[in-house]
Amino acid sequence: MRIVIAYLLLLPCLTPLATAAERPNILLIMTDDQGFGDLGVQGNQIIKTPNIDRLAGESASVEHFYVSPVCAPTRASLMTGRWNYRTGVVDTYRGRAMMYPDEVTVAELLGEAGYRTGIFGKWHLGDSYPMRPQDQGFQEVLMHTGGGLCQPAGPLGNSYFDPSLLYNGKRIKTEGYCSDVYVDYALRFINSDADRPWFVYLPFNCPHAPFQIADEYAAPYEQLDMKPSDFPQTDAGHPTERLSGNTAKVYGMVENIDENVGRMLAKVDELGQRENTIVVLLHDNGANGNRYDCGLKAHKGSVYEGGIRSFFFIRWPARLKPGHVVRQIAAHVDVPPTLLDAAGMEPPADVAMDGRSLLPLLEGRTVDWPNRTLFLQWHRGDRPERYRACAARSQNYKIVRPGPGGNFQLYDMRRDPFETHDIAAEHPEVVKRLKKEYDAWFNSVSNERSGFAPPRIVVGTPHENPVVLTRQDWRLPDSQRGWGRCGQWKLSVPKPGTFHAECLLARPTKRPATATLTVQDIEQTIDLEPGARRFEFEPFQLAANGTTDLQVRIRERGQANPRGPYHVYLSASEN
Repeated sequence: MRIVIAYLLLLPCLTPLATAAERPNILLIMTDDQGFGDLGVQGNQIIKTPNIDRLAGESASVEHFYVSPVCAPTRASLMTGRWNYRTGVVDTYRGRAMMYPDEVTVAELLGEAGYRTGIFGKWHLGDSYPMRPQDQGFQEVLMHTGGGLCQPAGPLGNSYFDPSLLYNGKRIKTEGYCSDVYVDYALRFINSDADRPWFVYLPFNCPHAPFQIADEYAAPYEQLDMKPSDFPQTDAGHPTERLSGNTAKVYGMVENIDENVGRMLAKVDELGQRENTIVVLLHDNGANGNRYDCGLKAHKGSVYEGGIRSFFFIRWPARLKPGHVVRQIAAHVDVPPTLLDAAGMEPPADVAMDGRSLLPLLEGRTVDWPNRTLFLQWHRGDRPERYRACAARSQNYKIVRPGPGGNFQLYDMRRDPFETHDIAAEHPEVVKRLKKEYDAWFNSVSNERSGFAPPRIVVGTPHENPVVLTRQDWRLPDSQRGWGRCGQWKLSVPKPGTFHAECLLARPTKRPATATLTVQDIEQTIDLEPGARRFEFEPFQLAANGTTDLQVRIRERGQANPRGPYHVYLSASEN
C-alpha cells in the first residue's frame, strides 16, 4: 500500500508524453498451469488456438523466458518486479502465498500515474486485508480466492461454472464459465472510460485442476484418442512418452482461453486502440501433467526447463516489430520495469526492483546489456532452504539441484537446451562460479525479511468486516501434509474491540463434539450436537496486538486428533 504523496514523488519519473491518453493501454494475460507446448504456434499439431497463434505472429517474443516452478511465487514477481522470496511469498498455500502489504505493485505505480487498473481472475497473493488486489493498487477487482475456485479458500461446492467470486470485496454469484466471466467483466471495464489509459491484468485460473470444462470443448480432443506419436518428436529433446488422462480437458480449457483472448483483442480493435495497446501473454509455470512440451524436461514444480520456461509474446504495433526475437534470457521480474518503461515511467527511488526493462531489446535497439544470472527455486515449507530445488541460469549455462539432496548438475544451454547432458564434472569452475552467484542471491533474498515472518491478516478494521479465515492462510507445522487438519491464523489487531466468530465445518459432526477457540489470553469451549455444521462462540474482547494467533479446534467424541473449521467469519463491532 502506498499513500497519495507517492504520486507526487512519481511525477518526475514520467517521460514527456503529452497526455495520459497517449500512454499505452496494457493487457497482461497469464494462464495457469499451461505448458510451453500447449499452443499451436509452439508446434502442437493437435490443440486449436488460432487467436493466440495469430497474436504470436503479430508480436515480438523472448526466446528464453523464465517463471517460478509454481504459481503464487510467479505472481508475486510479476506484480512487483522482485524475487518472490523478498515479498514473503514462498509457496502456494498454508499461509505461504500472502504477499507483504508494503510491497509496491505495478498496478499501484500505474494507478498513481493516471491509469485505470483492473484484475479479473486469479490473484493468489492474499485474500484478506491488507493483501487483497484492491489494497495493492487495483481499482476494480473480480477474483476467486486462494489458488483455485474449488479449493478451501472459496465457498463449499464452488465450480468453474457459475462461480461464486469476489467483486470489489463483495461475494457475488456469476453466470457462465469462469474464463468467460472474467473476460465479460474485463471488456466492460476497458469500455467504460475512453479518456484514460487502462491496465488490465487477466490471470486465468485455467487450465488448472480440477479440469472442469464443457463437453463441447473437451469432446473433440477425447475423440482423437491422442497418442504421444501424434505430436512432434525432437531428436535432441525429451520425447512425449505418455499423455495425462486429463489432456483432452486441458486442451479444451486452453481452446476456451483462446476464444476469450480473441474477444479481448476484438474489443481493442473495435475501440480503435490496437496501435497503442500492449498485449502480453505468458504462463505461470510448467504444464500440470505429462503432455507434449516441445521436448523440455519435467513439468510444473521442477526447476528443469519444463517447470520454469514460459512462452512470452508481446504485441505493441506502435513500437514493436512482429517476429522480432530477443535472445537474451529474461524472467517474470522483468515485466513490471518493462511495462513502466513503455508507459514512460521508472520505478521510484524507494522501490528496488530486481528486473530490468526489456523494452530496448524488444525494440531491437543496440544497447549495453551485461550478462546476468537468473535464479529460480521452490519447495514446500515455511521458508526456503539453501540449495534445495534450485537453479541458476546464466546466458550460456545453467546449474540445477532438483531436489533436497545430491550434487549440482550443469548444462550448456547453447548446445543442450533440453538438459540431456550433465557436464558438471567437465567444468567444475562454471559450477563453482554459478553456485557462488546463487549464494549471494540467496543471502540477499533471505536477509530482506527476518526469518521469513509470515504476513498477518489485519482484523477489526472498516476495510474488511467480517474477515473470512480459511485453510488457505492458516499456518501448520511442516510435519503436517496437505491442507492439514488444524492450523493457526496469524492476525494483527490494530485497535481493541469486541469480536464475534462464526464457524463453518466442511462436513457435519457425526458424534457429540466440543469446539474450542483460543486467541490472546482467551479460551472458549462450546458443546456441539451430532450434525452440527455452523456454530458461533460468545463475543469476546481483543486487545490491540500485532502478533495475535487464533485457532479453532473441533474434537468429536472418540477422536484422537482435533480438526479445524472450513471457514471462520471473524467480525468486529465498536465498543
